[in-house]
Amino acid sequence: MRVSARARIVGWMLAVVGLALSVSIFATWTVLLTRLDARMDEELRTEVGQLRNYASSAVDPETGQPVTDVGQLLTGYLQLNSPDRWETFFSIVDGEIDRIPFNEPLVRLDTDQALVARLATATTIETGEIPSAEGTVRYAVIPVKVPADRRSAHFVVAIFYDWHREEIVDAVRTLTLSALAALALAGAAGWLVAGRVLAPVRLVRQAAEQISDSTDLTRRLEVSGDDDVAALAATFNHMIDRLEQAFVVQRNFLDDAGHELRTPITVVRGHLELMGDDPADRAETLALVTDELDRMNRIVEDLLTLAKAEQPGFLSLEEVELADLTVSVVAKARALGERKWRVDEVAEARLPADRQRLTQALMQLLANAVRHTEDDDLIAVGSAVRDGRVDLWVRDSGPGVAPADQERIFGRFMRGAGRTGAHDGAGLGLAIVRSIAEAHGGGVRVVGAPAGGACFVISLPLWELWEVR
Repeated sequence: MRVSARARIVGWMLAVVGLALSVSIFATWTVLLTRLDARMDEELRTEVGQLRNYASSAVDPETGQPVTDVGQLLTGYLQLNSPDRWETFFSIVDGEIDRIPFNEPLVRLDTDQALVARLATATTIETGEIPSAEGTVRYAVIPVKVPADRRSAHFVVAIFYDWHREEIVDAVRTLTLSALAALALAGAAGWLVAGRVLAPVRLVRQAAEQISDSTDLTRRLEVSGDDDVAALAATFNHMIDRLEQAFVVQRNFLDDAGHELRTPITVVRGHLELMGDDPADRAETLALVTDELDRMNRIVEDLLTLAKAEQPGFLSLEEVELADLTVSVVAKARALGERKWRVDEVAEARLPADRQRLTQALMQLLANAVRHTEDDDLIAVGSAVRDGRVDLWVRDSGPGVAPADQERIFGRFMRGAGRTGAHDGAGLGLAIVRSIAEAHGGGVRVVGAPAGGACFVISLPLWELWEVR
């Protein structure tokens, strides 16, 4: 059987509180009983002391002389000292009951002849416990002697211990009932508080169930407060953001792959189906198929790059020398075509960036410039620090980009017409450039070159810290 977190929290809380109350009640019971025993012993000692004081100063009221009759001595003491509640006295002279108090005790102990006979044999002060119809009785028997009277006499003090103990039992019983009531109130309060505290957790569970059932990643939790549960809700929202982004990337990848790969697959299949036995025809078909497969391979590589740009670990940051980056890119680009290659400017600065990704972005721009220019046209590369940012640019003397297309061309599978009329790309190169720039916390734009043509500018923050995706 599944037990909810709310029930477990309240259960453990009640267990801990119940244990604490049990220990407290047991400790109270033990302390009160210890104090009761000490009080009973003190009362017996007090009675012994009072009887001694009385015996040392007692006089016969008729003669004014010290008492010479032990029975008269004990009778006088009983007249002056009455037993308290749940207490009784009696005196024994020559083994027989001599006097009892006027108030009726809970139990007449003096009627127990065996007890009286045993008490009458005491030669020193004795204390002990005896059972009775009203529970345990604590007693003290005190031998009493008068020099002029040779009779044996004893004074007995008896305390009904269980009746005093019953007061403690009642107090502990009341304390226990109060503790149970407090435990019930604590359980109810804990249930309400746990419900409020765990409400965001329930929302997380419900949201996760709805997402699992419908794959709707637009649901978010409302975050209030700054405790651990609020942090959990915020973390859940952040996780859903990442999942939604991952689903979007996956959907875009599937859409893009299906859109762009369908055509070359159709071309390959059609030519293979029409291929005859003529060696020349077969060679021509094989060359065409190989070219289409190469194009498919380039498309897949570009799509994978775009998909990785949305994932953590896309960048591997290091300190990049901008001057060295600019010059090395131009050196690599010379193999792309017979153009007038030029370095406009180099920035003498270092940038925390991914050197390989920046090189990839600049080479994409250079390859795009080659496709839109002819032999002996100008292609220039430069870098500069402007207003706390780094600008990396590639400009050419080609036909340029129409204002209406300056934003559109950075989308996926968007191609711009060039002067060469060559449209052999898949339309992913500029999308890759934008993804690399945005991963570095910057952006890319296209502007008109001063001498005509187009100028593509990658603008990156120089000293700012950004979150690397």
